[in-house]
Amino acid sequence: MKGAIDVWCNPFTPSGIKHLFLDNEEVYFMMGIQWGRAENMKGYEPREFIAMMDRLGIEKVCVPALKQAFYRKNKMGADFAYEEIAELVRAYPDRIVGLAGINPFERMAGVRRLEQAVREYGFRGAHIHPYGFGLPLNAAEWYPFYAKCAELDIPIVIQTGHSAEFMPSACGRPILLDDVALYFPELRLIAAHTGWPWVEELIALAWKHPNVYIAVSGHAPKYWDKSLVHFLNSRGIGKVMWGTDYPLILHEESLTQIEQLGLKPEAKRALLRETAVKVFKFEE
Repeated sequence: MKGAIDVWCNPFTPSGIKHLFLDNEEVYFMMGIQWGRAENMKGYEPREFIAMMDRLGIEKVCVPALKQAFYRKNKMGADFAYEEIAELVRAYPDRIVGLAGINPFERMAGVRRLEQAVREYGFRGAHIHPYGFGLPLNAAEWYPFYAKCAELDIPIVIQTGHSAEFMPSACGRPILLDDVALYFPELRLIAAHTGWPWVEELIALAWKHPNVYIAVSGHAPKYWDKSLVHFLNSRGIGKVMWGTDYPLILHEESLTQIEQLGLKPEAKRALLRETAVKVFKFEE
């Protein structure tokens, strides 16, 4: 099938939702209590989730083996094993795409594990949640991982913008990716979560650098900045791709709201599928 591609869908199984949302007090407080999304935090068995994807016309979801640290507690808040996500990829290789989460403090051992995830487990990209580690996106600790992604010819999905949790938001300012894009022109950088509140900063980077893209995960379409909607519907066609950060944003909710944006047909195709196919080098 040729359908929509979600470039950031969190592990959706009961154990995945429990680990990332229910047992993660900072995430649950902000997203479950502050934002009132607790009712979304239900796990699904893979077969049920694939059936939902079929019903909504979703071809693939990219699922990160998320590595998220608690900044104030100096410990990991979410630490998914690559093998856990690899099981989902093996079960549904045409529908679930693995992303290797990065812990920069694992240093070269982490770089070797990243390569293993790609070469042995079939992962198609990497993933960074920078805030809890307290390292800006252009810090030296990330560069060995950036270099390995460039060598492996895989894109990297990076949360940008503010941190909803109790972590330093400045670590994820989009402008920090300017240095990375200049140093690694061959590395495909997907700046996720729209870069809010620095949306126009991220738009400027995506317009400047051929290797910088925007993902709209983490924000419901009805709340996307007008400047972002204008960009993805005009000169930014082919630079923006769909993501949900499920279960924060539900797939049906997001797709319904996108239909209400009045996008050009070519802009909607690029947003929902074509840009992801190009950046991840999926087969048509």
